[in-house]
Amino acid sequence: MALNVTRGPRERRVRERRETRELILDAAREMFVKDGVESVTMRAIGKKIEYTPTAIYHHFRDKHALLRELCANDTRALAQAFHRIGRIEDPVERLRRIGQAYLRFGLEHPNHYRFLFMTVTPDVENGLEKGNPEEDAYGVLRATVAEAIAAGRLRPELRDPDQVALMCWSVTHGIISLSIVFDNDDWIAWPDPERTGLAAVDALMRGIVREGL
Repeated sequence: MALNVTRGPRERRVRERRETRELILDAAREMFVKDGVESVTMRAIGKKIEYTPTAIYHHFRDKHALLRELCANDTRALAQAFHRIGRIEDPVERLRRIGQAYLRFGLEHPNHYRFLFMTVTPDVENGLEKGNPEEDAYGVLRATVAEAIAAGRLRPELRDPDQVALMCWSVTHGIISLSIVFDNDDWIAWPDPERTGLAAVDALMRGIVREGL
């Protein structure tokens, strides 16, 4: 019984520390996206969440350390969205599902997406393992494209997996970024971004898959 009594407060402290780090990271992400990485200071982040600079530095040594963890967390979250698709044997169908998962991630987590792909950040070593499917989202995309090419499933002129991966990425990125930036712009009649994005993914797949397959 004594062990349980002492473990309770320790577990609570660990949970509270984790929740505080998440609070800091969420505030920093929002500020980086809105004001730019260079303009945001640790003091400003602390002020936003009503923490002293000392409290912020207790969790992150400096802004670089905060950026490193934020980049790693958000990149890993995207990779895990791909990972949840599961192992689909057909690389073409897997590629389609990756596009759908990427689209939904961006639309459901616009701040994460803007930070990762629409915010200029200094070079940060995020500590992730390149090629690890649970951490490297681009690696999952490229490997799937390379598998589809090797299996003869794509149009014969499409032989460069990096080029095809970039084509696939650009289509979904365009839909997501336009939706985020022009969400409240009534100059153009914007159809539902998810429906439009899914249609774009399907159109892309029809364009790159070898005819007759």
